[in-house]
Amino acid sequence: MADSKTIEQVLYAYRDEWMALPEVEGTGIGLCEGTPCIKVYSSRITAELRSKIPLCIEGYPVIIEETGSFRAWKPGSGH
Repeated sequence: MADSKTIEQVLYAYRDEWMALPEVEGTGIGLCEGTPCIKVYSSRITAELRSKIPLCIEGYPVIIEETGSFRAWKPGSGH
């Protein structure tokens, strides 16, 4: 498999497309049951979102995690 991409290369290839989806808050790389996987963080998981993000891409599992909306932390805000 000399042509196979690293998980970082695969995430980089799809990140912009996924981040353009309204529900997607972020992406990253994590461990899923001890195996490297791509994580997509979503404000809410919808059927439409599930139809646009595969369960596996280029050999790597993809997990959608519902996180709610992200917002920047402001020092002194207490949150």
